Amino acid sequence: MAEEATQCRNVYIIGAQCTGKTTLVNSLEENFDSSNCGQPGEQMPKPTIIREVARTVLREKKFSRDDITNSPSRALQLQKYILEAQMEAENTASKSDNPSPWYICDRSGLDPIVYARVFVGEEAAEDMLASEEWQELEGRMKTGIVILCEAGCSWLVDDGTRLMPDGMEDWMRVDDAYRKLLAAREIDYVVCSRNLVSRAERVQLVKEQLALLAASTRSTVGVQKSR
Repeated sequence: MAEEATQCRNVYIIGAQCTGKTTLVNSLEENFDSSNCGQPGEQMPKPTIIREVARTVLREKKFSRDDITNSPSRALQLQKYILEAQMEAENTASKSDNPSPWYICDRSGLDPIVYARVFVGEEAAEDMLASEEWQELEGRMKTGIVILCEAGCSWLVDDGTRLMPDGMEDWMRVDDAYRKLLAAREIDYVVCSRNLVSRAERVQLVKEQLALLAASTRSTVGVQKSR
C-alpha cells in the first residue's frame, strides 16, 4: 500500500468560482476504477473523493454568499471555517483504515485563503497562512498534483449558492490571486486551460499528470536501489 501511495499522489482541483472544478472531479470519479489508475498492468485502488466543503459550511454555519462581499468580518470567519473543514476532510481521507491511499479533492486549503485575500485583505490572508491547519495542508499539496482550472471559460451558471463573479475583471482577479499565492508558497501546479472544454480532455490532462508523477517516482526509486 505504501508503494502504491507514492505512485498515485493526491490530486487537488482548484481555481476561481464557476471554472468547472466539480464537473471535472465528478468526471474523474466516473473514470477512475481499480484497473485504470497508473500504467498498464498496475493495479491501483479507486481514489477517495473529497467533495467541496464550502457548501456544507455555508449551510451548517448559516452563512450566505452575500456575507463574502458585504461583511469582511463574516467573510473571514467563513473562510476560517472552510479551512478547518478542509483539514478535517483530508484527515478523514488520510486515515490508515481508509481503503484508498489517495484522494481527489474538489478545492483545497488554499481556496479559502485566496478568497480571504481578495474579499477581506492581505492581513486576513496572512493570518490564515500562519494557521496550523494551513501548515499541514500546504505540505500535502506540495507532494500532490495541483490542477488550476482557469477562469474565463465558456460556462458561467448561477446555482444560487456559489459566489458569482461581477464581470470578467472580477473573475480574473480571483484567478490571478490563485496564481500569485501558488507562486509565493512555491506550490507547483498545472493550468487546465479555459479553452479545454471537453470533459474527456480535462480528465486526460489529470491522468497525464498522474502518469508523469508515477514515472518520476519509479525512476527515483530505481536510482536509490542501484546505489
